[in-house]
Amino acid sequence: MGRMFWGALALLIAVVPAAQAQQNTALRGLGTANEALVWQAVGRLDMDARGFCTGTLIAPDLVLTAAHCVYDRRTGQAFAPADLTFRAGLRNGEAVAERAVVQIEAHRGYDPARGVEVRNIRHDVALLRLEVPIPTHVLDPFVLFRERVSQGPVSVVSYGRGRSELPSRQSVCRMFDRYQGVLLFDCDVTFGSSGAPVFTHKNGRGQIVSVISSVGQYDGRRVSFGMALPQLVAELKQQMRANATSPRAEHRRVTVTNGVSRTQRTGGAKFVRPGGS
Repeated sequence: MGRMFWGALALLIAVVPAAQAQQNTALRGLGTANEALVWQAVGRLDMDARGFCTGTLIAPDLVLTAAHCVYDRRTGQAFAPADLTFRAGLRNGEAVAERAVVQIEAHRGYDPARGVEVRNIRHDVALLRLEVPIPTHVLDPFVLFRERVSQGPVSVVSYGRGRSELPSRQSVCRMFDRYQGVLLFDCDVTFGSSGAPVFTHKNGRGQIVSVISSVGQYDGRRVSFGMALPQLVAELKQQMRANATSPRAEHRRVTVTNGVSRTQRTGGAKFVRPGGS
């Protein structure tokens, strides 16, 4: 791992493709509806005309992406949920489903002030809650791969500068090393590919093993970096529950008139669950 030059890392918010290993397949745009059908739960995450990343639906109301995608690069400040829009399966201006975002949770281990370093890459994950869930009969969310990721073939679906209107897929690239929770890939990614899902096909339909965080140099070649996911996503879901806005509820009171019980409703009561979740 000493051959890695961390100072050469770059975040990939929305050009120049990375070098491909000989055994890898070429990056291809999913130009037809049939080609794109399986991958429509991957979408483009737009930041209020200030750039874009890639995101993936992992539940009807949850999108997985990179943590640095939810911060404004110019100011370092977190975006407001209203600044973000998820466009699932976007192809040539048409999305299968388009949703506003109502909650953003970047992992607590990610610090935008620290820039690109090993610790930040290892925690460069965020979850977004959609205002309106996307029903499973419209899109089938992808699931996380729960086993330890071993070296070997993976695939990536992403948007990127120069191909922002069409998802592209590299059907075979490789996870070839790991270091302190950071996974190294030789996949072909570029700006806009941040948050792109890395899939294993070990158990049939693709399962997400990582998301793309950044690129850098390793042993004289350009590579991409991600992180091991299951524990991070579990922690993000806990954050999301703890920080969720408590639902407003109707309060019912019982009155007695002429010996008859009646229930009256008054709005505005707010439930606060123990622990604030």
